[in-house]
Amino acid sequence: MEALEKNNEVNEQQEPLSAKEQRAQNLHMLKERIAMINAMPKIEHNPENVLEVSNLVKYFPIKAGLFSRLAGYVRAVDGVSFAIKRGTTLGLVGESGCGKTTVGKTILRLTDKTAGEVLFNGQELHDLGTKEMRRLRPKIQMIFQDPYSSLSPRMPVSEIIGEAVREHNLVPAAEFDDYIDKVMLSCGLQPYHKDRYPHEFSGGQRQRICIARSIALNPDFIICDEPVSALDVSIQAQIINLLMDLQHNLGLTYLFISHDLSVVEHISDSVGVMYLGNMVEYAPKEVIFKNPLHPYTQALFSAIPIPDPDYKMNRVILQGSIPSPANPPSGCKFHTRCSKCMGICSQEVPVTKELEKGHFVACHLYDDSKEINQ
Repeated sequence: MEALEKNNEVNEQQEPLSAKEQRAQNLHMLKERIAMINAMPKIEHNPENVLEVSNLVKYFPIKAGLFSRLAGYVRAVDGVSFAIKRGTTLGLVGESGCGKTTVGKTILRLTDKTAGEVLFNGQELHDLGTKEMRRLRPKIQMIFQDPYSSLSPRMPVSEIIGEAVREHNLVPAAEFDDYIDKVMLSCGLQPYHKDRYPHEFSGGQRQRICIARSIALNPDFIICDEPVSALDVSIQAQIINLLMDLQHNLGLTYLFISHDLSVVEHISDSVGVMYLGNMVEYAPKEVIFKNPLHPYTQALFSAIPIPDPDYKMNRVILQGSIPSPANPPSGCKFHTRCSKCMGICSQEVPVTKELEKGHFVACHLYDDSKEINQ
């Protein structure tokens, strides 16, 4: 909220009155939207949860013109809530540009939130000072989508994996080399790889280096931002199996961001579906894949390929393209592409309802609490 007010004051004296009024009106609407999101129910705290995200909001300012005046905001994340239990995996899916990666970066404080709560083991991350956050950093790690661009080309593997270990004094200096060897072996890398540089490895090996770098700090929670999308299918299976083995052996908790629903179905315990900055459906994996409720979820899942040439798929084809997050549709953001759209859909934002234990959906089709198995 403070960031929105600060952006509203920029260049205020240089703009004509009409522009000031328009900006003031836009800011007032955004404040009302954020106030409405903040008034929504929060995730109930549970000691079993590693991460609890309640009504998370992240807006990016849009600058335009010669003087870079504020022209609006990109509503990248617009009130997202979920929780992840210790030792489990939440798969976060949706089209490109729906805000999946922004959610991950905001959780990690790589970008500041606009509103909402991010509780890690019951502690609000965005309220921590620099020193407190530095002490907590080893417990929260991230595996990026492109392994090559996320590795320094000027550092050997031993330094890439061990730089943060040395910085946080996680092991004594005398045990450093043995510790790095142990971490590399656990990720399918050999100790003789330590003196090599990233360009000497294949794509799958580079991703193993990224995974080794993240687990070297003994984290509790790892955000996997499409970690296999840049790899061949055969290598994808190896990396997914590696992540699952590490989770079992080290008790890790994952937020797995992906657009590959087959991979998400294999690795996840629960699944959240995002559309244009909002979580439209959230449920345990078995429940949501067996009975998707939101029309957008049904369209996504209908595109999952079935390895049976005799099986006829009932594809749900979405019309048009995803709207701009800078100027989203009123009411339900999906109504412009929904074949089941009703009059209320373009007027009112749907409220997220729990239709059965753990199964949440935000859609006007279920305003009268119909039976979900119809």
